[in-house]
Amino acid sequence: GVCHSGSSASISPYPVASSSVTPTLTMSPFATSMNLLYCLLSPHLSNFASKVLICRNYKGDVDMSEIDHFMPLLMQHEEEGLLCPVMSHGNVHFMWIKHSNLYLVATTNKNSNASLVYAFLYKLVEVFTEYFKELEEESIQDNFVVVYELLDELMDFGFPQTTDSKILQEYITQEGAKLEVAKSKVPTTVTNAVSWRSEGIKYKKNEVFIDVIESINVLVNANGSVMSSDIVGSIKLKTMLSGMPELRLGLNDRVLFGLTGRDKGKTVMMEDVKFHQCVRLSRFESDRTISFIPPDGESELMSYRINTHVKPLIWIESVIEKFSHSRVEIMVKAKGQFKKQSVANNVEVRVPVPSDADSPKFKTSTGNAKYVPEKNLVVWTIKSFPGGKEFLMRAHFGLPSVENEEAESKPPITVKFEIPYFTVSGIQVRYMKIIEKSGYQALPWVRYITQSGDYQLRTNV
Repeated sequence: GVCHSGSSASISPYPVASSSVTPTLTMSPFATSMNLLYCLLSPHLSNFASKVLICRNYKGDVDMSEIDHFMPLLMQHEEEGLLCPVMSHGNVHFMWIKHSNLYLVATTNKNSNASLVYAFLYKLVEVFTEYFKELEEESIQDNFVVVYELLDELMDFGFPQTTDSKILQEYITQEGAKLEVAKSKVPTTVTNAVSWRSEGIKYKKNEVFIDVIESINVLVNANGSVMSSDIVGSIKLKTMLSGMPELRLGLNDRVLFGLTGRDKGKTVMMEDVKFHQCVRLSRFESDRTISFIPPDGESELMSYRINTHVKPLIWIESVIEKFSHSRVEIMVKAKGQFKKQSVANNVEVRVPVPSDADSPKFKTSTGNAKYVPEKNLVVWTIKSFPGGKEFLMRAHFGLPSVENEEAESKPPITVKFEIPYFTVSGIQVRYMKIIEKSGYQALPWVRYITQSGDYQLRTNV
């Protein structure tokens, strides 16, 4: 399926099919269902009392005292091991997320579209973080005026409105004295079909930077067999273009090549494609063209998943020998299973050790190993790891004479890395066309990066 991603763009209850069409205001399930929005401080361990920091009543048909039932419900569900993202008290439903020490809670008394409510709550966190750097109790209390200004602009009577922080920052500022002056100049972008980009943007040098970033998820069992693997990709833009440019991005997309009858070179089959709201979905559905007017600055244009068997790029072999009441000896061999001309940077191999281990000693053929006792890990760091190379790390730990009777869990070895100028899937940006009415020339730059995602190798011990 293809959809607009709520996490990387303004959320609207109606799709934006084309920049030349103004969306019609139709009532959506979400628009008639979100009544109240709360921000609560986590309860203190000693008294389990929570404090409502902010509250915005959008529709007035849910009693504001209903929030008093939220924390006891949450505690009850937690004790019973039945914690759920949606909880009910009578005919009132609580949809909540937790961010650091805060709970953001939306209440409704209707059958709401929960996914849209959650998209809005996560967008709220994103906007507040853009404004205040950290979203926590102190930043809310120090910025009450701005917080309520934002809540009124983000949603109106249950309708999500302007949720793009770049546009909001044009007329809601953190300087109190400027607030009233700025409000009189609400940018036209708020009512435009192109609500993610302001008019009149000018740059001396027009450029677009395209980052194709792929994360590799791999799970290898203790016998060395790959249990699961996939690739999660993201195409990110840094746009520095004047005016209102139209961009067209071409990829080596298998479906596109099938439609046009071309089968030259390698193609990729993308699944779970999500686009920033600037992409014209109708155009993509009809002829696979990725056509859009980009937001200014940094944004995620699209994300995708490729469900394929991935050979682990950094292969780990480990031997962990535990001699009870005396010592544990660890030998880890790391091998780069990627092209010799490529180099993995900032490689970290994290090896779990028993919680009662002490007196660490290390020997490495390259890089540095250090013991992190608070996490019960040995972290082996290799700044530069060329393809085809093999490196070794040995570790020796003492164990106490009195053994811990509790059976410990066996966490896997995890690996972190980044390989520039390389993609596992073979995805390629074939072209980027930039069309603007003034006819200026612009330079597109493309960079490919492969990095570790959830990369785990189980051990026998």
